[in-house]
Amino acid sequence: MKKLSHVDCKGKANMVDVGQKPVQMRSAKAKGYIKLQKDTINLIKENNIKKGEVLTIAEIAGIQAAKKTPELIPLCHPLQLTKIDVKTKLITNGIEITSEVKCNGQTGVEMEALTAVHVALLTIYDMCKAVDKEMEMTEIKLIEKKKI
Repeated sequence: MKKLSHVDCKGKANMVDVGQKPVQMRSAKAKGYIKLQKDTINLIKENNIKKGEVLTIAEIAGIQAAKKTPELIPLCHPLQLTKIDVKTKLITNGIEITSEVKCNGQTGVEMEALTAVHVALLTIYDMCKAVDKEMEMTEIKLIEKKKI
């Protein structure tokens, strides 16, 4: 079994020192879904959710969340992000969220990409909770991580 990089020899949490790693362009993509009732999907399509335009607000929330990741996840490094793209797509039984995050840095941006998807989904949940009591966030995962 691999040793966890965020744990020191005594088992205590430890922020990894990436100071010796080269600065590289890094990217990550993540995806997730929220299942919605058909009536909720129709309300979103018709822009009749009382809190506002769901898809755009969820995309903006995801972008904001990616920027705030090191404040939310204690051992994440603050990074100079160069791109954050969050897209929403209405599908048959809900909404698909995808994110892509890039940076020039010494560590990857997978946590930022995943955080963007999670918060975008939570935003949809918050905006639709008054009309849909059966929403389910699902299949949230990293779909790509690379050094460019």
